[in-house]
Amino acid sequence: MIGLLIVACEIGFWLLVLAGLACRYLLRRRRLGAVLLASTILVDLTLLVLTAMDLKRGATATFMHGLAAVYIGVSLVFGKDMIRWADQRFAYRFAGGPKPVSKPRYGLERARYERRMWAKHALAWLIGSSLLGAMTLWVGDLAQSQQLILTIARWGMVLIIDFLISFSYTLWPREA
Repeated sequence: MIGLLIVACEIGFWLLVLAGLACRYLLRRRRLGAVLLASTILVDLTLLVLTAMDLKRGATATFMHGLAAVYIGVSLVFGKDMIRWADQRFAYRFAGGPKPVSKPRYGLERARYERRMWAKHALAWLIGSSLLGAMTLWVGDLAQSQQLILTIARWGMVLIIDFLISFSYTLWPREA
C-alpha cells in the first residue's frame, strides 16, 4: 500500500511540475504556473500524513515506510533543483529560452559542484532521519518501528559513500 502511495506521489509531483510549466510557457498563465509548481510540497505533506497514519493504526514499519521519509527529505531539498532543471529545458524547448546550463564537468568547478550536492544530500538525510525518528517516537513501539531506524542507518551508509565520491573530485579533479 505504501509503495503504491510513494509511486502515486512521485507521479503527482511530476504532473504538477508539467502542469505548472505548461501553464507558465504554453498558456502564458505565469501566476497559475507558479501556484502549481509551489503546490508540489502538498504531495510531500500528503505522503507524510498518510504514512504516519498507517503506522499509528498499527502497521509494522517496512522499508517502504522508511522510503516515504527518504522521498520527503530528498524532495524538500532537491525539489527546487528538479523544478529548475525541468523549467530550463521546458523554456528552451517550448518558449525560445536560453540553452539549459549543464553541471560543470571538469576542474575546481566540478569539485565545488560535487561538494555542494553532497551538502544537500546531507541536509536531505537530516530531514528524512528527523522524520523517521519522529515517526518512531510517535508510534511508541520500537519493535514495530525497527525498520525506520534501519532506514536511517542504511541511508547514512549511502551518505558516507556519497561523501567519499563527492570529495574525491576535490583531491583528484577531473581534467578536460
